[in-house]
Amino acid sequence: MSAEKVYIRPITDADTEKIVTWRNQDFVRKNFIYQKLFTEEGHRDWLKNQVEPGHVAQFIICVEGLGEIGSVYLRDIDREKGTAEYGAFIGEEKALGCGYGTQAARLILDYGFGTLGLECIFLRLLEKNSGARRSYEKAGFRRIENKREIVNLEQGACGVLFMEIDRSAWETRDAD
Repeated sequence: MSAEKVYIRPITDADTEKIVTWRNQDFVRKNFIYQKLFTEEGHRDWLKNQVEPGHVAQFIICVEGLGEIGSVYLRDIDREKGTAEYGAFIGEEKALGCGYGTQAARLILDYGFGTLGLECIFLRLLEKNSGARRSYEKAGFRRIENKREIVNLEQGACGVLFMEIDRSAWETRDAD
């Protein structure tokens, strides 16, 4: 795990160009189920219709001494059921594999369970994305056994795994 301090800040419209650039890089895009290219117009629509009304809580991942490196978010927030779907990406290649994603995941999980009062946060990931899976496991997510899908993407058929963490697991985890 890196020693640099990782923090998250709320996303703003001023982040649009950066988000579009990061998200459209092949090393980011090919690890998502939704692989279409992002546009500034589409991202602004996302901010207006998803983030502003509170359906999504999205943040920029920042590292002291390195700057902004990616984004982390909770989407499809269901306050009645107490659930949301987790998502994240590191858009700066030099920041991959440094532990920043794990630290950002812990920050947004703390936000989701503490501030939003969620009961369960889940995620989907492409089976071949072993780096992300290790990061999610370090953050506290556990695989939902016997739950798997196949999706057809640009690179062909890909397995999708499901992971989750609930409030009790988050509150009783061993913080390292």
